[in-house]
Amino acid sequence: MDVFVIGGVGIDTVVRVPGLPLPDRETIHVAPVESYIGHTGHGVVLGCHRLGLDSGLADVIGDDAAGRRIRAVYQELGLPLRVAVHPSGTRRSVNLVSPDGSRVSLYDGRHPAGLRVDPGLWRGWIERARHVHVSIVDFARRALPDVLTAGRTLSTDLHDWDGDDEYHWDFAQYADIVFVSTSALRDQAIDWIFTCGRAWVVVAMAGADGSYLHVRGEEPIHLPAVDLPGRPVVDTNGAGDAYVAAFLTTWLDGRSYYEAAVAGTVAGAWACGSPGTHTDLITAEQLMLLTR
Repeated sequence: MDVFVIGGVGIDTVVRVPGLPLPDRETIHVAPVESYIGHTGHGVVLGCHRLGLDSGLADVIGDDAAGRRIRAVYQELGLPLRVAVHPSGTRRSVNLVSPDGSRVSLYDGRHPAGLRVDPGLWRGWIERARHVHVSIVDFARRALPDVLTAGRTLSTDLHDWDGDDEYHWDFAQYADIVFVSTSALRDQAIDWIFTCGRAWVVVAMAGADGSYLHVRGEEPIHLPAVDLPGRPVVDTNGAGDAYVAAFLTTWLDGRSYYEAAVAGTVAGAWACGSPGTHTDLITAEQLMLLTR
């Protein structure tokens, strides 16, 4: 296995609204509401798969319709899936998407804080993987020492971490590659990751402003967002996951962090050109043509 992902699959319900914030009305008419298998870990698994890597997922889901849907899709795609079943059910989110593609996500993580699962959920697969990506779901933090013990490289996505929330600290300190959104990030947070953690590189994703590549001991590099001809932004759901998948795929191919960030920029822009979550992630052939 090239990339093994721990945690982060669920169901996204996407509601296309006339604007954000919502107008102050009791009833708002919207386009047909759709649901998708989504969430961050699934986006990385599927993105890597589309780019030609062997990828798989371990996670906690429910014995419910959502969990059965996830199992069926992974079986159909031929993607390895190992699950623990919990009575709290499968994670869900409702994503409100405006006409310009921006979104607000209402996240229903539903699993209790401090949830513990049998480490057999990930052990064995870690040793078979070239790289492990750990999502910031609570149970997955207990896999972090096992990844290091196995001598595997580790990445994580801190999403909208502000730099202070202690929930994220373990993930930020254990990872070799850290992805994070700039949406709430305070000054000096990236310095803290390098000082207190083991990261070689931190990628700060800034939406329409592109991303910032921070490599330990080097000056940061700004990569502007790209516009893809004939593919305007319609939905930003899953763009960050697409970036992560393309970055990891390119880096695991032996190329530089900068080349990986360029690939991530293009893959993220591509994901914004389709409605829904992870409905049209970039392929290896498409990425190669667009990064020449």
